[in-house]
Amino acid sequence: DVQLQASGGGLVQAGGFLRLSCAGSGLRFDDYAIGWFRQAPGKEREGVSCISPGDGSIYYADSVKGRFTISSDNAKNTMYLQMNGLKPEDTAVYYCVADPVRCVLHNQYGMDFWGKGTQVTVSS
Repeated sequence: DVQLQASGGGLVQAGGFLRLSCAGSGLRFDDYAIGWFRQAPGKEREGVSCISPGDGSIYYADSVKGRFTISSDNAKNTMYLQMNGLKPEDTAVYYCVADPVRCVLHNQYGMDFWGKGTQVTVSS
């Protein structure tokens, strides 16, 4: 079974930073699209960033470009999301996701595997 476990969330002041981690089992990160979604209270899940399998193309939501950086250590089956310049609107539960085919950030139903989320709260 594919399992994904996100960690590293917390409470931070606006302008601060956090680094999320995602540990995977039951899959090889080399072979999957891997990424992050988030869900703010009362809102739909939003795609944040993703790494494509194969060529390793990276995608970001416009709202996080220039502030967030996705990376992975495929030997460890671990993915990271470095979040700098955090804003209150970044407050959400962050989920790591995976798909055997491709990144799909525009559709919350487009990625097959979801881990339990980690809460990120940014105070103003």
